[in-house]
Amino acid sequence: MLRTKDDVPLRSPANTAPATGHLDRPVKGILLVLASTVFLAASDVTVKYLTGTLPVIQVAWLRFAVFALIMFLAALRFRQLNPFTSKRPGLQVIRGLGLVGSAILFISALQVLPVAEALAITFVSPIFVTALSIPFLGETVGWRRWTAAVIGLLGVLIIVRPGTGAFHPGAILPILSSFCWAIALVATRRTSALDDARTTMTYSALVGFACLTLLVPFFWKTPGWWEILLGTFVGASSTAGHWIVVIAFRYAGASVLAPFAYSQILWATLLGYVVFGAIPDHWTWLGAGVIIASSLYSAHRERLRARPEPR
Repeated sequence: MLRTKDDVPLRSPANTAPATGHLDRPVKGILLVLASTVFLAASDVTVKYLTGTLPVIQVAWLRFAVFALIMFLAALRFRQLNPFTSKRPGLQVIRGLGLVGSAILFISALQVLPVAEALAITFVSPIFVTALSIPFLGETVGWRRWTAAVIGLLGVLIIVRPGTGAFHPGAILPILSSFCWAIALVATRRTSALDDARTTMTYSALVGFACLTLLVPFFWKTPGWWEILLGTFVGASSTAGHWIVVIAFRYAGASVLAPFAYSQILWATLLGYVVFGAIPDHWTWLGAGVIIASSLYSAHRERLRARPEPR
């Protein structure tokens, strides 16, 4: 799941804070974000396919192994910055743990839910960010943002429909995944002003890879070459999707790019239909629309709050 600086879900384990300046080419930024959603949706659909033959932990390990390898090669390529040097290493580790927890839970959700449905539910993360920003960031949350959060929660209930025959217990997994991602986002807010984005990405890759390497021997199933190839694709496509978003933020701000990030659910629906023959029902579309609207409004309120007071 990639997200923006304003806590609007995109989908990825990386710091997507926009670079300063270079906000004069919004069309290029929008095209880049649209391209990133193709990579990220392809990664999600491939993950679901892999969970049919490999354990969840092993799929997550393959993803983070490729992620870590890419970041290691990038560190060798760009020697002017030491990506292992952080001013807040403890927070970077917490962020990495949040990301790996989010990844494991989301992959578990993909094992039992359609891709588009699982992805739509994860859009609820701004609700958790709103709640966590009070004790951990000392923010004051007004009634408008709380109202938006409650409406977003209503969207989740529309999708999962608890108490009905359509409810699947696996719907709890993407909600828990979003909570872990919210923890990572809160940590990101504390580190983004101190560490370079490549440092944050490197820590995310290494923390996730280390944790999963400790777990994967208990779940290991020898993969075939086809599964290794698909696992490599998952890691490469998710990392590429994130990098494209980082580049996009050099050309436009979050307020311009955030709405286009939700096109990921369209790609996930299309690819999910091609690969699995799955089509989201009207309740999933309705709930996703409610969640997206509440998330965009929360981002709008946050941007208004962040504006400097007029003199």
